[in-house]
Amino acid sequence: MKGLILSGGKGTRLRPFTYTGAKQLVPLANKPVLFYAIEHLVAAGISDIGIVVGDTGDQIRAAVGDGSLLGARVTYIQQDRPLGIAHGVKIAETFLGKEPFVLFLGDNFIREGIVPLVDQFRSGGANSLIILNRVKNPCDFGIAECVDRRVVRLVEKPREPKSDLAVTGIYMFDQNVFRAVNSIKPSARGELEITETIQYLIDNQFQVAAHFLENGSCWIDTGKMEDILEANRLVLEVLAERLEGFMDESSEICGRVVLEPGSEVINSVIRGPAIIGQRTRIINSYVGPFTSINHDCLVSDSEIEHSVVLENSRILGIRYRIENSLIGRNVEVARSPMKPRAYKLVLGDFSKVGLL
Repeated sequence: MKGLILSGGKGTRLRPFTYTGAKQLVPLANKPVLFYAIEHLVAAGISDIGIVVGDTGDQIRAAVGDGSLLGARVTYIQQDRPLGIAHGVKIAETFLGKEPFVLFLGDNFIREGIVPLVDQFRSGGANSLIILNRVKNPCDFGIAECVDRRVVRLVEKPREPKSDLAVTGIYMFDQNVFRAVNSIKPSARGELEITETIQYLIDNQFQVAAHFLENGSCWIDTGKMEDILEANRLVLEVLAERLEGFMDESSEICGRVVLEPGSEVINSVIRGPAIIGQRTRIINSYVGPFTSINHDCLVSDSEIEHSVVLENSRILGIRYRIENSLIGRNVEVARSPMKPRAYKLVLGDFSKVGLL
């Protein structure tokens, strides 16, 4: 089998971060979400992987390289415009050939991995396997209608959904999918929809199997800030403790914490689960549970919890605790010494700020 990861798209739901960075490179526990997809494929015995890239292709290539550090062989496939998931499959036909493959959306996260799902597809004899998960907001997803756990109809973002079973961003196909993607027409939004592709297979008597994620399985489409924070929490919950940085005698670490090489904790409290990146310094501060702080950051005289901080950022002298926040790259959050006292903000488009 081969793997195909889609890493194009505009990432509009994660603006302003995606104005300058690929949404698939936003980190969970200091590792890009895209890397989890690659690692899951490799764990399932799939090392020949194609990555469909768009405007942020240079960033994806720089981060992933040839894939060897992750145990993969990566081929890049350029998509000139984001014309839909099925279009990404269509332009990958030369790479995929006649082999069955796993299609993985690069911003999707499944904590438990896909090994049993791939084994089910390999042994089940179906032409396609789709992964279904119950969601609270079915209007935002492709939704499956089932009879006796058999998929009979798929609808993309229905206004009046008839079920709460979302089609996750993980699919498996054999070569018959190309008959489908070459037969369907663009939708009203100008895209080749993967739901219509799968519906074509159903209507033409191909076998489409479904795997229903049960309670305890953790799948998230990390397209929004709150989803990033939740996925980050899920990773940190199972992260093994690793203390490779420096902690002075006046500091305290509680629970599962990762201090990456070169990190420093000075007169501070770190309450896990949490991860502190390489060369990051925590001084006179508190870092609370479910927080990831990436490399080369500085947190001084501040408190933060249940947040994600990207690389090269500084949080200095903040009087109140920061929580439930996603802080981008090269950001500085600091108290101003200037008078009269006032909030002084430099915010990009689509930014959100909560003030006390």
